[in-house]
Formats: sequence, structure tokens, C-alpha cells
Amino acid sequence: MAILDDLKHRMDGSLDSFKKELAGLRTGRANVGMLEPVMVEAYGNMMPLNQVATISVAEPRLLTVQVWDKGMGKNVEKAIRDAGLGLNPQGDGQLIRVPVPDLTQERRTELSKVAGKYAEAARVAVRNVRRDGMDDLKKQEKEKKIGEDEHKSLSEKIQKLTDEVIKKIDEALAHKEKDIMVV
Repeated sequence: MAILDDLKHRMDGSLDSFKKELAGLRTGRANVGMLEPVMVEAYGNMMPLNQVATISVAEPRLLTVQVWDKGMGKNVEKAIRDAGLGLNPQGDGQLIRVPVPDLTQERRTELSKVAGKYAEAARVAVRNVRRDGMDDLKKQEKEKKIGEDEHKSLSEKIQKLTDEVIKKIDEALAHKEKDIMVV
């Protein structure tokens, strides 16, 4: 059914967006997603870091950023330092090393709360998609495009889909909180 496919696509979009937000949260381990929000001034424009350099995980607590243009090294270092991620890059020409410091217990608790807020925002987005779908069903039934039985059946399918996506959000949150709290 077209309406279900559309709703599933929109709910999956909310889930993917949530997972990207989680990837940007810093755990004690290096992760290339940590540098995703970093914007670099390059050639007179602000560009995402991954468009001017290659980011990789060299060790569990070390990211390396291989800058493609030698002249961009200082700008990339400054962008990482100024991104508010608590990272202190060390440049060496085109290769920039970014050590990932240990997290304090206070910072871990704070990150868990932020992850929880991201999860709640994702749940709200999914519920909004569900509401749109239910409203659409009511409208179609009122216009006699679908019958009462089909409305009930589709409503149950939409609710089931919503429950599945929210369960995935909760699982991703639990996994991220476990990652954050592991010392």
C-alpha cells in the first residue's frame, strides 16, 4: 500500500537522522562520525571536513585527518579545535592527529542525557508521521476512498510500524548509553 510505504520511508528517515546524531556524540573511543559536524573554511566557503580531507581511525583513541591540500592544514586544525568537541588536534603538515581524551564520569552522564534528548526528538518525529498517516486515513474514509474495515486494518498496520521504529530507536539509545558509560 502506497501510504504505508511512504510512512515507513519517513519513519526510517527519522531513525537514520537519530543514528547520525548519536554517531556525533563522543564516547571514549575514536569514531569518524565524531568529526562529522566540523565545518572548515576552504576556498572562501564553509565546507564539511569530509570534503577537504580523509578521516580515519588509526587507534582506538586516535583519529587521523589526511588533508588533501597542503595549504588547508591550519584551517582544518582550527576548525576541529573550535568545533566545541573537546578535541585538540596536532598538525604535522598534511596529516593531523586527533587524540580522543578520556571522558569524566560527569561528562558521560551529560552525554547520556543528550542521547536521551535525541531519542525523544526521534520518537516525537515518528509519532508525528503516524499522526499524519492516521489523519490521511480519516480523510480517505470520509471521502469514501476506503471503507471502515480497510481504515481499521491500515490503522493497525501504521501503529505496528510505529512501534517497530520506536523499538529500534530505544535499542540504539540503549546501545549508545552502554558505549558512553563503559569506562
